[in-house]
Amino acid sequence: MWRALAAASAAPARALLCRRAASLAVTPAAGPADEPVETRVAGLSPGQPVTLRAVTAGDRGCLFQSCAHYRADIRGQLHLATDPSHGGDYTGVEPMGLFWSLAPAGMERPYQRLVPRSTGDPMKVEVLVHQGHSPPGTIPGPVVAKAEVERRFMTPGVRRIRLKEGVVRGSLFLPPGDGPFPGVIDMYGDEGGLVEFRSSLLASRGFAALSLPYFDFEDLPKVMKELKLEYFEEAARFLQRHPKVKGPGIGVIGTGKGAELALSMITFLPEVVAAVSISGCSSNTVADLHYGKMTLPGLRFDMNKVSVSDTGVFDIFEALDDPTNPANSPCTIPIEKAEGHFLLVVGEDDRMWKSSLYAELAIRRLRQHGKENFELLSYPGAGHRIDPPPTPFCHVAMDRVLGVPVLGGGESKAHAHAQEHSWGKIQEFLRLHLG
Repeated sequence: MWRALAAASAAPARALLCRRAASLAVTPAAGPADEPVETRVAGLSPGQPVTLRAVTAGDRGCLFQSCAHYRADIRGQLHLATDPSHGGDYTGVEPMGLFWSLAPAGMERPYQRLVPRSTGDPMKVEVLVHQGHSPPGTIPGPVVAKAEVERRFMTPGVRRIRLKEGVVRGSLFLPPGDGPFPGVIDMYGDEGGLVEFRSSLLASRGFAALSLPYFDFEDLPKVMKELKLEYFEEAARFLQRHPKVKGPGIGVIGTGKGAELALSMITFLPEVVAAVSISGCSSNTVADLHYGKMTLPGLRFDMNKVSVSDTGVFDIFEALDDPTNPANSPCTIPIEKAEGHFLLVVGEDDRMWKSSLYAELAIRRLRQHGKENFELLSYPGAGHRIDPPPTPFCHVAMDRVLGVPVLGGGESKAHAHAQEHSWGKIQEFLRLHLG
């Protein structure tokens, strides 16, 4: 009888010890932001339900979090590379799901992006293991294990040089070592300003990358009313002539408006021999583009074609002028003149604009002129902004210019997979054509 009582009283103690013995390992604990981590949990009870959470703070103090539901195997272990999530912010086997599903916490303003403003400081992510299954947005159970991970946008040895060269502004990122390295100009869209994190990751992968703003930065124009290709030409010549850049030609990568500018650069500038267009348009848009005596007028947005949901989200998918309308043919970028190579990257569920159609138009134009100097990466279920992995998916984001939430489209898992696959393909493409 005494033995039975002792065994009964020891049972809760053993359970407590078992819970205390739980451990979480996320490796590497510090590493490049575009590399996957391996997440393992041990010391659980067989079949024990747990919730894994990731928590981090953005540069502006916004709290981002994600969660997923798992069950331990018969050994009381979890391995996110092989074990599926049964609920939460994603399901299935997703080794990096906790990272690409990060979203503003419930008390934060919605529709914010987790995009680093400072590439010099690592993003610190806390990963926690909680008892039981806690739905998103609820108070999770007690913490049984936790670990902190540092995601670095600049690997050791990468140098960041702020650029004021003639009229050109930006940041040049150089890999460690003597070089020379393949040179790439990196541009984002109509949000303006200086966006550096893709450039710093490219430098960490062996490219000399120039993050190039073109409005709303330092003494550049505050708004994008019109653009001069001479500005981009000066940037291309600067990078091509830099002693750390391999040459003879350089590459350009752009997203949105930046992608469209990349197409114009490879078309008109002999220094550019490879262009990566991510969710770009094959016509010039919004701002007229001047080059010497030539002008490409910009397609315009018709705000009467913008729809607004009951929740106040703007859908601008139909708003851009139709590039297939013969009246808009002067806006078309004559990409058939380019001697270099194109990589077109599109999400088939892009709701910002019709990037799949624009890629088709570009390919049709090239083939009509007997050219096959292109590759197409087209991703079902992916939205507008396809960034390096595992940048968190953002179905709706606050537009910096309009100040309203705008639908970007896509489904989180498909978009995350598109980012992972395209990032490797982009690097392969640039290495192939830049040496």
